[in-house]
Amino acid sequence: MLLPKSTLEVFVDEEKLMYEKQPDDIQFELKQEDVLFEDEWLIIVNKPAFFPVEKTMVQDRNNLHQTVIDFLYRRNPELRNPPYVGMMHRLDKETSGAILFTKKREINGAMHDLFECHKIKKTYRAVAFNKNKREIPDTFSVEGWMKRISPKSSACKMGMSKNQDDGLFSHTDFSLVKAQGNHVHLECTLQTGRTHQIRVHLSSVGLPLVGDELYGGPEGFEENNGRIMLHSKSLEFVHPMTGQTIKAESPLPPLF
Repeated sequence: MLLPKSTLEVFVDEEKLMYEKQPDDIQFELKQEDVLFEDEWLIIVNKPAFFPVEKTMVQDRNNLHQTVIDFLYRRNPELRNPPYVGMMHRLDKETSGAILFTKKREINGAMHDLFECHKIKKTYRAVAFNKNKREIPDTFSVEGWMKRISPKSSACKMGMSKNQDDGLFSHTDFSLVKAQGNHVHLECTLQTGRTHQIRVHLSSVGLPLVGDELYGGPEGFEENNGRIMLHSKSLEFVHPMTGQTIKAESPLPPLF
């Protein structure tokens, strides 16, 4: 405990203080073949792994949101200002696959309601690690309350909570695609959209994702750059402006 008029000395390693860890992001420029769906209101693109969705504290770090803006601007260079691109949801940096952005502010409210009311069917593919090689049923579900279990000053880590007043309800449906030794290939359908939901749910039943060391998984496949094995396979919803059913599908990367 410090007393009044006490003197406190702090010794700082200036080299470490000024050091900024460089992220292991890939270089990526959005091209037309990366667009899964587009109309005047929306654009759904195929996100690569190892690429952040939005800005971070690291200055000049490229991100998918800015890449989409640049892509639309290159197609319409006559615009006086960069085009509007709105973010409706996010994927982790290492997660690949389908992600949606809006192109007009007028649709933001309707799209927000679709996400909030779980009227967008979000399907993922995952490769989990079955350490004990236990039998996996053809279909199963995980549900319960989730909360953050790491301090706000550190990297986000979520966990399951037994207290419904101490978290947010979450629900994921899983179906078995195939099992190969210790590796289980699963299709995952989100019924809610919580941070790290699939990662936490699979870890909670002893099936952590390959590459997801944060939640107890083993190192990822070297052939796939050691990534977390989670891929946003498709988004399906009724377009709030046209009434059409939209299904945007992303091709599966190797090893999925």
